[in-house]
Amino acid sequence: MKRKKFNKKGMFFTIMTIAVLSLFVVSYGVHSYVKDRTAINKRIETMNNFVFSIEQDLPRKLYLSGFRTIFLIEKYIAETGSYISNGDDFNSLFQEAFYDGSIKGVDHASEGGIMYGVTLSGILNSLNDMAKDMNMNISLVNPVVSVGQEDPWNVKISLTTNLLIEDDGNLALWERLAVINSYVPIKNFEDPLYLVETNGLITNKINQTPYDVPVLLSDLSNHVEGKYYINSSDGPSFIDRLEGKKTESVEGTGIESLVYLPDLSAQGIPVKDKSVVDYIYFSVSDPDPLTTPDGMPDWFKLDDPHVLIYGV
Repeated sequence: MKRKKFNKKGMFFTIMTIAVLSLFVVSYGVHSYVKDRTAINKRIETMNNFVFSIEQDLPRKLYLSGFRTIFLIEKYIAETGSYISNGDDFNSLFQEAFYDGSIKGVDHASEGGIMYGVTLSGILNSLNDMAKDMNMNISLVNPVVSVGQEDPWNVKISLTTNLLIEDDGNLALWERLAVINSYVPIKNFEDPLYLVETNGLITNKINQTPYDVPVLLSDLSNHVEGKYYINSSDGPSFIDRLEGKKTESVEGTGIESLVYLPDLSAQGIPVKDKSVVDYIYFSVSDPDPLTTPDGMPDWFKLDDPHVLIYGV
């Protein structure tokens, strides 16, 4: 029986062909992996930049929400002649405005309303309008907003939420717990004490004194006539004033002014013979003795602790 001749040349080319095809398959797989990986990395970089811009923008949106809410609360006080303490406090009203866009049940978030676009849903919609252009979607999961004061001159707004950003192509997902803080200065807001206690006849904008405390006697007249405010360890804070409180605030956030009695007389409001410190003058408290510092008009009187505070 005759053996078939083994074709070495054909076998060699077969092996070479298989090797080349294998190399092509591996190269194609590596190329596809690198290409996909590059696309994912680029997407993650885009998402990180977008997250950064969001974290820069959210405090501004919180500021707008806070400023407009305070404006609406003061508008309510001016129109009703009463503080917000009737069944509510500042925190509950702020949350109503932030989540629902209303103050004491009155809607302000409809198109054209002052809270339009600055409620939680309005803020989320504006963020998703930006995200849509980059094929992303944003969620604010379990949002909690709180307000308070850490210092006498600003209202602090804090939003805590799980910030979730998803890529529409499922290439990347970004999630973290975000705590966004914003501060609304109380400067130039009306002092609720004056609004309510004078039936809206006298208004007083809150402005911090430019003078050092204790106030020099030479500056005291300018301080009084300018109707300026100082930080007060015994006075109510701005939020306290919105709620009608005339007692000591917590953590040193209180403020006080000195009532300029000629303004009251000019409006036909009877003046009282008591300390002109605002939260004392507009309350039932009546400490004595009283002192009129040298060089000040007869109507200007301070209780003893404030004689020491003002250095006169």
